[in-house]
Amino acid sequence: MEGKTVIITGANSGIGKETAKDLAGRGARIIMACRNLETANAVKDEIVKETNNNKILVKKLDLGSQKSVREFAADIVKTEPKIDVLIHNAGMALAFRGQTSEDGIELTMATNHYGPFLLTHLLIDVLKKSAPARIVIVASELYRLASVNVNKLNPIGTFPAAYLYYVSKFANIYFARELAKRLEGTNVTVNFLHPGMIDSGIWRNVPFPLNLPMMAITKGFFKTTKAGAQTTIYLATSDEVANVSGKYFMDCKEATLNAGAMDMEKARQIWEESVKLVKLTPQDPKI
Repeated sequence: MEGKTVIITGANSGIGKETAKDLAGRGARIIMACRNLETANAVKDEIVKETNNNKILVKKLDLGSQKSVREFAADIVKTEPKIDVLIHNAGMALAFRGQTSEDGIELTMATNHYGPFLLTHLLIDVLKKSAPARIVIVASELYRLASVNVNKLNPIGTFPAAYLYYVSKFANIYFARELAKRLEGTNVTVNFLHPGMIDSGIWRNVPFPLNLPMMAITKGFFKTTKAGAQTTIYLATSDEVANVSGKYFMDCKEATLNAGAMDMEKARQIWEESVKLVKLTPQDPKI
């Protein structure tokens, strides 16, 4: 990864941190895009010390705020001549009561789906210019517990709010599949993955009994964050997937999706509505 620039959202904890550490160890230049700068800078120092790679930058990004996403993207476009890999890793889950973002969007969906959707649009010209480039999206097998209602893509008031994590991960899959389709022929690949259930981070918010469906999927088994980062790392670095796009991976192997996730008409509808919710303008880059 020498000479390559990698943006990782949510790189200050969990599998994002492990991904950053691994790729830094391979010589990549890492941009840690994080909401909490204090934690991110501490992690940056730790990674530099462990890897002897000082090409690590920390930049402020709150994916739940469209203003923050636009400011981050404008800074990247201005300062970075190329982006080789964009890793959409950051995610959040709430427990019972939902919250609404400053843009009037349910916060889990704003952070996990709409923020990455907007960011990808704003950086797409740099990614195309950098081709061959890769976009890696961290989804989850928990999508199987949800469905995405195209008539309620801003699901404010959903109870319990934890369910919207599953919905947001399904939205990630629709986004990834439609994005891969739209980027055919550009030499920018898009792949998405289930990292395994990781014993860290977002699940600390989810109390009993809301964690029961999650436990059913994981069979009570959790991976370490290091093990959980391996498929992200594989998709970001491996020559085996250099020409693979639009595919779902688990444990560094291609995996199958359910019938609902294969519905490209629904993926298109969600894309069109997402364009409206993130307020893309005619001046913004098109995909």
